[in-house]
Amino acid sequence: MVGTREKNGWFVWFTFVIGLLLSVSPLPQFMEILRPLWLALLLAFWSLALPHKVGMTTAFVLGLAEDVLYGTLLGQNAMILTLITFLIMSLAQRMRMFPMWQQCLVILVVFGLAQLAQLWLSALTGNRQPTLALLLPALMSALLWPWVSYALRGLRRRLSIN
Repeated sequence: MVGTREKNGWFVWFTFVIGLLLSVSPLPQFMEILRPLWLALLLAFWSLALPHKVGMTTAFVLGLAEDVLYGTLLGQNAMILTLITFLIMSLAQRMRMFPMWQQCLVILVVFGLAQLAQLWLSALTGNRQPTLALLLPALMSALLWPWVSYALRGLRRRLSIN
């Protein structure tokens, strides 16, 4: 490991910026409820691929940035993204062995739990009426997981990100 240098680490942060932009980009009203959890998807992939570089601190910082962009209670999205990253990193060894359809199910469960925590926090603060439609972004994210995973894996190999 002596002499190894970080290669193309800027690309990981570039994907996070793209994820933040996709999280706040305008959508038609009827599609807003189906918006995938872009930043959580990217965090899940990079915490699986580069656990020594992307972890819960990164998730917390990105969550604070998402809180500022959304104008929500400071720390709410930070806690949710940290929870997602903790669960993904806890299941990392298993997820690497799973076929893609099982990875999608794990992503659905983890993101669903995070969305339920978000629902609970929103109900406590009185910002939103509790509804289980909040689980639809977790479903959309799980359906997008194979494409995001394959695309980022290919880019990681092409750019030699380590």
